Amino acid sequence: MDRMRVGIAAGLPEALCERLTALEPRIELVRDVEAVPPARSIGEWARPAAVERTEAEDAAWLRALADCDALFGIPGSPQRLARVLAASDRVRWVHTMAAGGGGQVKAANLDAATLERVTFTTSAGVHGAPLAEWAVLGVLAGAKDVPRLERQRRERSWDDGWAMRHVEDMTVLVVGLGGIGTQVAQRMSALGATVWGTTRSGEPVPHVDRLVPAEHLAEAASQVDAIVLTLPGTALTERLVDAAVLAGVRPGTILVNVGRGTVVDEEALLEALDDGRIGYAALDVTAIEPLPQDSRLWTHERVLLSPHTAALHEEEPARIVALFADNARRLLDGEPLRNVVDTVEFY
Repeated sequence: MDRMRVGIAAGLPEALCERLTALEPRIELVRDVEAVPPARSIGEWARPAAVERTEAEDAAWLRALADCDALFGIPGSPQRLARVLAASDRVRWVHTMAAGGGGQVKAANLDAATLERVTFTTSAGVHGAPLAEWAVLGVLAGAKDVPRLERQRRERSWDDGWAMRHVEDMTVLVVGLGGIGTQVAQRMSALGATVWGTTRSGEPVPHVDRLVPAEHLAEAASQVDAIVLTLPGTALTERLVDAAVLAGVRPGTILVNVGRGTVVDEEALLEALDDGRIGYAALDVTAIEPLPQDSRLWTHERVLLSPHTAALHEEEPARIVALFADNARRLLDGEPLRNVVDTVEFY
């Protein structure tokens, strides 16, 4: 392949389209700003609004994407991605915007032949720093008992104070030592915490003082002061943090989730919050998103909720463009791509 036709299926502004072709001049962009208008804000980039199109217009756009070599983004939904790939024998690479884009690929229910023919990549690594910062926020908010501070402020109560916890005296368990987890470990270590991390490979990770085999999660969780979850949503991780894991945690343990909401059994978490085993939970993700209105997570005093926005930052689109351009170069030059989705476990 000397050149590559790339269908822009995300709301990429004109300036970043120009940057993409400047970074890799051998690509030709296929765009339809009526079908995928440029995002006007970082929030719209994350959650683009549905565009009203006639059936004929939509079908024409999907045919145009099917005539590309690669897709920058998922065209609206996993189901629409499946339609494009079913109609194409040309598309050989699809890049997803999310670090956990494997879940979108899985949801497309693609057949084995398509999974073999098409390579899927994610934006893993782009979101590590902001998510690690949010994890630090969650641990600090729990250590300093922000709910108590807020309650006292509302009540205008100036009591004699109490002993806050210090991160440098804490042991923090990072569950998942991928791109996000390694950055969490670095930041927690910089604050003086003792850092443990779960591992499958057993390979050393910088700033991690103790590696914990993944199958020993419950035992490790019972010995730490805070648990930070950074795992993707897969069949292996679904409800990994369940009643059995939470049963043995120390009273007041802090739980932070910046991975996928499906990793946590939320009913078990609420029970642990009610009886004080979990002293504070900071959740950027929930099992169902948007979080149902009747969930008690909305009203629990010791829960911090972020609507899956902790990874968003103004430079995110530009960094994804740079990652995509590098992978385009690799594909054109016959080199291995970065962040390839495992189409068995879909992460």
